[in-house]
Amino acid sequence: MSVIMTEQLKAGIILGDNQNGEYIYMPGSEIGAENPMCIFEKGDHREDLHLEEAVALAKRLSLTPVKHPKYGKKAY
Repeated sequence: MSVIMTEQLKAGIILGDNQNGEYIYMPGSEIGAENPMCIFEKGDHREDLHLEEAVALAKRLSLTPVKHPKYGKKAY
């Protein structure tokens, strides 16, 4: 698991790809939780992922910190 991506998500940074419309972020209510969940968005589809799954998917999709079209730079 990528320590950098994990810490970015825990800090509320949105990882994504604006060209493909793919985003992974941790909602503010999950920050500081023992087993936090993240949200993966692609178009109108939204899916909850455990932090480990979110980081693995972000690595596979080569997501980087981005500005979300609706939420801006941070998820909260």
